[in-house]
Amino acid sequence: MTSNADFFLASYHFVLPEENIAQHPLACRDSSRLLVVDCLDSETRDRQFTDICDYLAPGDLLVVNNTRVFPARLLGRKETGGMAELLILEYPVPEPGVNGDANGWQQAEVVGLVKSAKRPQPGGRLLFSENLFGTVRELLPGGKVRVALHFRGDLAGLLEAHGQMPLPPYIRREEGQSEEDRQRYQTVYAESPGAVAAPTAGLHFTPELLARIQAHGVRLAQVTLHVGYGTFAPVRVEDIREHAIHAEYLMVSEEASALVNETKATGGRVWAVGTTSVRALEFAARETGQVVARSGFCDLYIYPGYAFRVVDNLITNFHLPQSSLLFLVSALAGREKILAAYREAVEKGYRFYSYGDAMALIARHPRR
Repeated sequence: MTSNADFFLASYHFVLPEENIAQHPLACRDSSRLLVVDCLDSETRDRQFTDICDYLAPGDLLVVNNTRVFPARLLGRKETGGMAELLILEYPVPEPGVNGDANGWQQAEVVGLVKSAKRPQPGGRLLFSENLFGTVRELLPGGKVRVALHFRGDLAGLLEAHGQMPLPPYIRREEGQSEEDRQRYQTVYAESPGAVAAPTAGLHFTPELLARIQAHGVRLAQVTLHVGYGTFAPVRVEDIREHAIHAEYLMVSEEASALVNETKATGGRVWAVGTTSVRALEFAARETGQVVARSGFCDLYIYPGYAFRVVDNLITNFHLPQSSLLFLVSALAGREKILAAYREAVEKGYRFYSYGDAMALIARHPRR
């Protein structure tokens, strides 16, 4: 049941002390804490993340997002000598049919955000290395720019060599990313490059934990949803129903859709790992109620009142106040339950956001 308060932005405010925002990952991925919220009886339990096995049952399905974060943050300089930073918002794809000029130069057009003392104008160049530079093509609304990336050699390799991981703004790195960030701001099953933010609920899993889960009779399915910069976009409307959600590229395979539909048909539960997996699954089932294989852009906006077709339970991190991600988890568990759990987590010293601890939201118990 929803109430009018569920639709007002101010209803999703909570106080978070600065010290609760995790700045670094723990030494071991699966050593984080897990706040288990039973949405049916309103009980909460303090556990370790490895205890998730206690809540999964044989016949359940765990769905993860296998997107891979690419080094989207390029540090360089303008032709005039001033420092400049380009944050690429989508994975760059070389233009088809362009095999390079006589000197081997190729091109990929991207949309990004430029940070510099003075915003570069169309025609201005951004220099990153002797084999990689950008030309500003167009200034776009919202501070974005359209840039032609010119490169010589392997583009993916150049990004790896000269780019940095696009850490969220609340993670502070005075000296830029560390090698730890390059390794840990990535899930162990990441394989499809295209995200500018990690699906952070998946950061807690290790290969060993996934093997234990599967040995317990739980199957694993993978979907792809490339997390975009829009995941950090603030909500600026008082009535959250008027918010325009960002679109992100997804791919749900025939194999994944078959696993989900079979699990539902046999009475198993579908556990989504992260809000991105939720959006991918629910978007793929929006027409028929069953998950169908599809690819394209997902613009599904989930907030209280949404009727879930696929997802039963959710493993997620703690989200920012007044964010669309907080609306989504409130749609599954109930806004008041979520905010009460967040207050409890703050009081008990849980670590919040990307490198923080996790929650398990249980909206459906296993069949007896």
